Amino acid sequence: MSKEHSSKPILHDPIFLSLPSRPATKSDLPLARDLADTLMAHADHCIGLAANMIGASVCILAVMDDAKILVMMNPEIVKHSAKSYHTEEGCLSLAGVREVERYASVTVRYRDEHFKKQRGTVSGITAQAIQHEMDHFAGRLV
Repeated sequence: MSKEHSSKPILHDPIFLSLPSRPATKSDLPLARDLADTLMAHADHCIGLAANMIGASVCILAVMDDAKILVMMNPEIVKHSAKSYHTEEGCLSLAGVREVERYASVTVRYRDEHFKKQRGTVSGITAQAIQHEMDHFAGRLV
């Protein structure tokens, strides 16, 4: 990947954000880096971003996982906890908060920032953020 990446502006257009995302390919690796860089620029008030939030309808998300950024290309939840909870979420692209139901933990199959296959289980706020960003892929505004 090129070393020249930077933070991108956050989109606020609900029509664009409502479009479904296409699967990511290896050619989208620079976009994955841009998404991670943009999340880092907003890390003081944001824990996750989907690629459509920076103008690309592609199935890539980036979330804060403790102190590091986890990039997931084409994530798929393959297992989730039986336990779920109701909460309110905000979104950097949208004003206000909305009520949602989230699973307490999820197991995700995805490709990493090098397009290598990965699988991992996360819980808490990281699991919640992944579910939120995956809603963006389907064009669901949360």
